[in-house]
Amino acid sequence: MTALLRYQGALLLRSQRWLAPLIAYAALVAVGIRPGDPVADSLGLVAAGLVPAAAWLVRICVSVEPDAARACTAAAAGPVRVHAAALLTASTGALLAGAAAAAVALLTGDRSGTDPGRAALAGALAVAACALTGAAVGALCSRPLVRRRGHGILAATLGSLLALILAVSPVRGAVSALVTAGRSGPVPLPLTALAGALLLAAGAGAAACLVAARRS
Repeated sequence: MTALLRYQGALLLRSQRWLAPLIAYAALVAVGIRPGDPVADSLGLVAAGLVPAAAWLVRICVSVEPDAARACTAAAAGPVRVHAAALLTASTGALLAGAAAAAVALLTGDRSGTDPGRAALAGALAVAACALTGAAVGALCSRPLVRRRGHGILAATLGSLLALILAVSPVRGAVSALVTAGRSGPVPLPLTALAGALLLAAGAGAAACLVAARRS
């Protein structure tokens, strides 16, 4: 699996297609975070913006390899492992981007009345929950589940929006907890949101990998 992850990472980096989602995410962070804002509010923005970025990265990773090369890789390592490696590569990229943005929020935000260590932990949990939820959206809205590019982009956009606004979404729970803490009280740890995101990502990834195995 390590070799597959290195292979998928090299494909992604060489393609340079990762630049678009990460630049868009960086622009959102740069515009949305202002020095002196409550650190919990800034962390909530950082986490929420990661949902569409993660979904976009997943769509890139599962389609960056040419069909002929992917068929050879799947024949050598198995379609389930190949697809899982693509999903894990995208998720890792999203988590790294979120971690960098969260560090900026922690350094520039107003930490008065807030335990810095607890705020950092809450931000890390929220970033992980949002990255995993975005990855789940991307997995369900990309090949092999959604073949057509236009349909996939539309589905990923709508899925990201629903993840942000639905009350049952792990994203909504994690971000709401941070934003509420930015106005009053200690920063809560969104453990329930992270658990829900883990289940959602595992289910979406398993479904995508099984379909990839059946269609290989």
